Amino acid sequence: MPVLPGAEPYRHEGGEVGVLLCHGFTGSPQSLRPWARYLAEQGLTVSLPLLPGHGTRWEDMALTGWQDWYAEVDRELHALRRRCAAVFTVGLSMGGALALRLAAKHGEGVAGVVVVNPANKVHGLSAYALPVARHFVRTTKGITSDIAKGGVAESGYDRVPLHSAHSLRTFLRLVDGELPQVTQPLLLLHSAQDHVVPPADSARVLSRVSSTDVTEILLEQSYHVATLDHDADRIFEESYAFIGRIAPSVGKEGTAVGG
Repeated sequence: MPVLPGAEPYRHEGGEVGVLLCHGFTGSPQSLRPWARYLAEQGLTVSLPLLPGHGTRWEDMALTGWQDWYAEVDRELHALRRRCAAVFTVGLSMGGALALRLAAKHGEGVAGVVVVNPANKVHGLSAYALPVARHFVRTTKGITSDIAKGGVAESGYDRVPLHSAHSLRTFLRLVDGELPQVTQPLLLLHSAQDHVVPPADSARVLSRVSSTDVTEILLEQSYHVATLDHDADRIFEESYAFIGRIAPSVGKEGTAVGG
């Protein structure tokens, strides 16, 4: 099945500090590609995988679940750890939950975490109906392209498979229980106005993690997909400064060539 334009995975071989970027539910690497390229241009080693079932058709996603999505980023983390001295996990929305679980599970194998509008639960009364409704209704309306900036679109599905939404709900409940195991430095950026993931999710993450080095930044001008929105440059710069503070070798070696 052909991959949607822009949804291809992205990788860059840079220096000894690695960054694993995790995209969101029903989205694709397109939403994080400018961020990945920015970090690559600073000389970092970057991996931005395409999660299974994403970037093609929603019918493909309906055949996958959270175990498939998490296994993909877990494999990428292992690959980065083999060649990098320090690795950071980064994510948007559900990708934020993936990044946090990697930190919870890998301990010192993850140097720090950066999340943008991290998802913590599936909201609304419909969430409670998912276990049953998914057997009768295949899809619901999509959640992509919640962006304030005009003329910008997110590459993703216009329908959400309910089997996948049910799996996401299961996964987010699992991650919520594991958040106290997150002890790494954490940078959390969240939008003041988000029509997909409410601010309560970011507040919940901050209240549950065990990290003592925590930075919270409010994004005033962006909606959910802030990585493609008005605050994108700020996200890129703040994340690079955070990585450089935790891993001081950043910027001292490696290539600085974008891919």
